Amino acid sequence: MISVRNLSKSFGPTRAVRDVSFEIARGEVVGFLGPNGAGKTTTMRIITCYMPADSGSATVAGFDTTSQSLEVRRRIGYLPESAPLYDDMGVVEYLSYVAEIRGIQKALRTQRIREMVERCGLEKVVSKDIGELSKGYRQRVGLAQTLIHNPDVLVLDEPTSGLDPNQIREIRNLIREIGREKTVILSTHILPEVEMTCDRVIIIRDGQVVASDTPERLRQRSAGGGTYTIRVRGERARVESSLDVLPEVSRVNHRAEESPGMHRFEVTAGRDDIGEVLFRWAVDQRLVLAELRREDASLEDVFRELTAEEVEKHA
Repeated sequence: MISVRNLSKSFGPTRAVRDVSFEIARGEVVGFLGPNGAGKTTTMRIITCYMPADSGSATVAGFDTTSQSLEVRRRIGYLPESAPLYDDMGVVEYLSYVAEIRGIQKALRTQRIREMVERCGLEKVVSKDIGELSKGYRQRVGLAQTLIHNPDVLVLDEPTSGLDPNQIREIRNLIREIGREKTVILSTHILPEVEMTCDRVIIIRDGQVVASDTPERLRQRSAGGGTYTIRVRGERARVESSLDVLPEVSRVNHRAEESPGMHRFEVTAGRDDIGEVLFRWAVDQRLVLAELRREDASLEDVFRELTAEEVEKHA
């Protein structure tokens, strides 16, 4: 549905996007992540036909963003971080205005507006002017105008900005629902939101894609191995020395003695999965194993690891 090939864009001496390529299929909800200045917004603006690329290409539903931009715009719903709303217009008036611009037939506009009001939770504010609304409700109006023409592709930049936890959950569920039949590319700095919403994550750093995979696989391969927490009853020195000689273990850290003889250790593995190795070790050593838990890296850990250089550069 979205195909980006060798995309590059410069602003004077600054190369904002450098040879970026990725594919997003119909029905995928993809998180597009990166630190400030990494090239996310520039890439999204090229995809949505707000600006041309210097080189490379981008297509949406098979239409080129440069030579067929009108066809692309018909198929895209775009919500910038600061939704472009008219404060002096009422909610229904504004949605009607957007529906007309989007070419929705007059006979269908009332029905579409009613659907968007219900879907985006705007029932309580339909009689108000946009200028009277809280930031959360303004964001909902922005999402409604993004969806009103039933686009094939949604490009959302910080769609839950300013919403309370209940509203975030509702919008998150809406995005997942939409993603069953449409393509969604979502940019946000709220990484737990990405884990709960997105099928796949694309991470960009210094204008280049540095990772593209599911959140789960990115976490699993972070730092090249797994970290385990174990709680065992036994003599600390004996436990540490017997763990150190296991070829699958690269590091052992004693964390705490929780009660006399009960120790908590952090064990770093040289490969992904050594849970069975640790279990057999405890049996062979005749130790009481009270806990064995793998500690996968969080998406925040993965993001920090992959973008550390650029974060330092912009600090």
